[in-house]
Formats: sequence, C-alpha cells, structure tokens
Amino acid sequence: MTEQDRSLAEAFRGERARLRSFIRHRVADPADAEDILQDVFYELVEAARLVRPVEQVGAWLFRVARNRITDLFRRNSRNRTRASEPLNGIPAAAGEEPAEAAFEDLLPSPDAGPEAAYARRLLLEELDDALDELPEEQRSVFVAHELDGLSFKELAARTGVSVNTLLSRKRYAVLHLRRRLQAIHDEFVQP
Repeated sequence: MTEQDRSLAEAFRGERARLRSFIRHRVADPADAEDILQDVFYELVEAARLVRPVEQVGAWLFRVARNRITDLFRRNSRNRTRASEPLNGIPAAAGEEPAEAAFEDLLPSPDAGPEAAYARRLLLEELDDALDELPEEQRSVFVAHELDGLSFKELAARTGVSVNTLLSRKRYAVLHLRRRLQAIHDEFVQP
C-alpha cells in the first residue's frame, strides 16, 4: 500500500461518520445519502489518482458532499416538474401543471430512525394545531390544495367561489402558518 493509499484510507476512516451524519441531516432517503457518501469518496480517490492535490481533505470532502446534495435536489426537482403525474399519485388534469411536491416528501421519513419519527410526529402535531387556529374558509382551501392535491379550478367548481378568492384565502393561511410554525422550523434547522 502506497503512502497516498494510506492517507486516503485514513481520511476515509476519519471523516466517514461525520460526513455520513452531515449528509443524513440534509437528505431524507437513506439510500440517496449512502450514494452521496460513496460518490464523495469516489471523487477523493479520483482526485488522488489524477494527482490533483487536496490540501484540506476534510473541508474538500464536505464541499463535494454539499455539491452532490445540491445536484440531487436539482435532479429531483427537474424530475418532478417533467413528470406527468404528481408525487401523490393523482394525475394532473389536461393543461394543468403537476404538483410540485407531495406533502409527505416535506416531512422526515418514518423509516429514518427514532429521531426522525419523533420530529415527524412533533411537526404533524404542530401543523394540526396551527391549522385548527385558521378560519374555516382558509383551512379548507389550504387542506384541499396542499394536502388533498386539488387544483384551484377544481375547488372553484366545487365551492362556487372564484379562483382569486381561493388564492387569497390560501395566501392568508400560508402567512399564518409561517408565523405560527417559525419557532419549530428554527428549532429543526439549527446548525
């Protein structure tokens, strides 16, 4: 084993746990997180093989990890906007944009361990409490559009209320929910 191979193996052992934790806090799917971790170390091996000097290996690994996470989010975003069917399984109506993201995708995965399950339960309880504080008209529009996946055109047809009024009601609901849930957001996003 060459000196370079030893230093790569040492960097791998020394940074693997920290890097895995860093990635897992930013990527919900454990399989995607493991793929990113492998990609990062593959990049390190490639850099060494191509004789590109990496002076601060730890910082370099975390920078590559951030770039891979960004790539994953961009790829997922492009795939969602190109899909003819939204993530919640309800097909988009003709001429209508597919849903950007399913509500379920915004929550921690229930299979990601006890911390994620606790965070998920806490977030759902807080959201439920915040929704209960909304006036009925705002709550029903928010739930129908965001959670049930109905379009504003469908809601207008069902309720007889104009699309602009529905948009306004949802906007007020979103503003209230942002204010109400800011503290819990800050708690979970702390560095």
